[in-house]
Amino acid sequence: MYVCQRIGLGKLVRDKLSRIETMENVGALFRALQIGALQLGALQIDPPGFPAYTHDMSESGTIDQATQDIVDEFSFFDDWMQRYEYIIELGKKLEGLPDAKKDDAHLVPGCQSRVWFHARFEDGHVRFEADSDAVIVRGLIALLLRVYSDRTPEEIVSTPPEFFEVLELGSHLSGSRANGLRAMVDRIHAYARAYRDGGAKAAEAAPGALG
Repeated sequence: MYVCQRIGLGKLVRDKLSRIETMENVGALFRALQIGALQLGALQIDPPGFPAYTHDMSESGTIDQATQDIVDEFSFFDDWMQRYEYIIELGKKLEGLPDAKKDDAHLVPGCQSRVWFHARFEDGHVRFEADSDAVIVRGLIALLLRVYSDRTPEEIVSTPPEFFEVLELGSHLSGSRANGLRAMVDRIHAYARAYRDGGAKAAEAAPGALG
């Protein structure tokens, strides 16, 4: 069973998130999230004496282990401002996509920010690449890829994003961000169903048809 601390910051968090959505660079974002003596040049997501929690996707083991690890990591932080900082750090570590792959055909509908998802089917596993022009969304993508990338289609289809509900991301993200998160999960599952049902070539040739 997943364990997650419930820290409700209410209107303060929503107000900060609404400002985040209007910012165009990471420096401004960190100034908006400034807490106490926090400074961009000295930001440490993993305080001294604690283990590093930013894992590569290759370290995530099984899909169940990956989701449990994420829940455990988020429960480590004391409040949602620290969790947002962690998500931002994950986004900074995301490899992303070259400009050539940021095309309209691979845009995910339903996201306020621009989000691109690519998938390929190799050795029975679906491997995802993705990127966004919004720093928080990049962090959410990093979490999604850690759970869903390099899995079999059946694993992906049979694994709903329940860990996001446990983390209460839906209630702490702005409405547009929460909708975008659902849209990204829908696209991941749509790719997996297409590969599972033998539509690999169609999915890769016309990803927009996935919905």
